[in-house]
Amino acid sequence: MSETKQAQSHTVTPFDVELAALARALSHPARVAIVRHLAAHGTCVCGQIVDLLPLAQATVSQHLKVLKEAGLVQGEVDGPRTCYCVNPEAVRRFQSLAAELPA
Repeated sequence: MSETKQAQSHTVTPFDVELAALARALSHPARVAIVRHLAAHGTCVCGQIVDLLPLAQATVSQHLKVLKEAGLVQGEVDGPRTCYCVNPEAVRRFQSLAAELPA
């Protein structure tokens, strides 16, 4: 393989960066469970998610923060609580990016 082709095959693209960021956010089973639950049930407050998972409230909040920072989950403050929902556009984008990986 020529030096130019070899360099091109190892170039990190914006595609790679975006997919890695979304994959990183979904790299914990609890975060996958949270996204699945929100996708199936629409919206939830953190306490409902805590009831779903065998994790402390602070741990669930940290997982929600990671998902929110990646754009996979959205949160809306409702008084003293935050109501969370999945961002379907971001989930579709992750699915699309993952589908473009070579088999």
